[in-house]
Order: sequence, then structure tokens, then C-alpha cells
Amino acid sequence: MYRLPTSFPKALSIVLFASLMVACATPPPASVEDDAVAERVRAPTPEEPRGLQIRPLQNPAVAELTEAARQAEEDDDLERAELLLERALRIEPRDPELLQHLAEVSFNQQDWEQAESHASRSFDVGPRVGELCRRNWQTIAMAREQMGYRHSAELARERLEACRVEPPPRY
Repeated sequence: MYRLPTSFPKALSIVLFASLMVACATPPPASVEDDAVAERVRAPTPEEPRGLQIRPLQNPAVAELTEAARQAEEDDDLERAELLLERALRIEPRDPELLQHLAEVSFNQQDWEQAESHASRSFDVGPRVGELCRRNWQTIAMAREQMGYRHSAELARERLEACRVEPPPRY
């Protein structure tokens, strides 16, 4: 019969202790405040020029549902806001503004994967420049950071720079 060496329990405890220390050394993701999306995604930073903006025309029914979703958000009823936005997406399934709005609601619900997914889809079907592009990449970066993907979040923040395009000068 084989017997474990007497040093085995001690070695096992050292390995477990070392792995516990490594796990504790990883900093937690930044905390999410209630106004995180409103402050960091929707509002442009003061040093950013407004630049070129591209906005599609919106179906009146979609505009009404979007407004109701914004009101539900203000009332802290995120489930209702999500429901209204999903209903609007059934009408306009490729509307980048709706997808981004849904990403922001998902972020506020702390559903990081959905927030990243909706923002990515919004970027895929939306303009590659302007405020919406910036909001897409800011949401993606924040969601990845919350999921612990710091390097990937940094790459997303670098993509923000490509969203800024100044309009041609007017004479």
C-alpha cells in the first residue's frame, strides 16, 4: 500500500494558500453607480468637440415607445423600459439608437454581457462616427471592465478615438 509523504499536507496547504493570495490580489471591477450610464455614456465629455453626427429618421411609433422607455427609466422601472425598447425593436429591428438604448438599460441592470452585445450590434448596424459610435464603444468598454476584461476594455476605449470626425469647415 502506498503512503503519502508526510510533507504532502503541508505542500498542499502552501499551494492552496498561494492560489488564494493570487485570487485576492486581483482588484475588483470598478463599482457601478446609478448615474454611471447617464454620466459616462450619454453625455459627451466637455473636452470633446461635438463633431459630425449621423441620425436616421425614426418611425413615430418607435419614437413614442422610446419616450415611454425613457420615462420608465426616470421612474427606475428598468424592466418596463427594457420591455418597451424590445417592443420598439420588433418594429425597427436594425435601429442602432434603440439597440444602444437597450444596451444602456442592460448596463443599469448590471447585465454586462447583454449590454456589450446590444452595443456591439448597434455599432455593427449604425454609423461608424459620431456620438452614437462613441456611446457604443464607451458602453462596450464599461461592460468589459465590469466583467473583469481590463485589456479588452482598454482596446474598446482606444476605438473611441476613431468615432470623432470633425465636420468640414464652413466658409
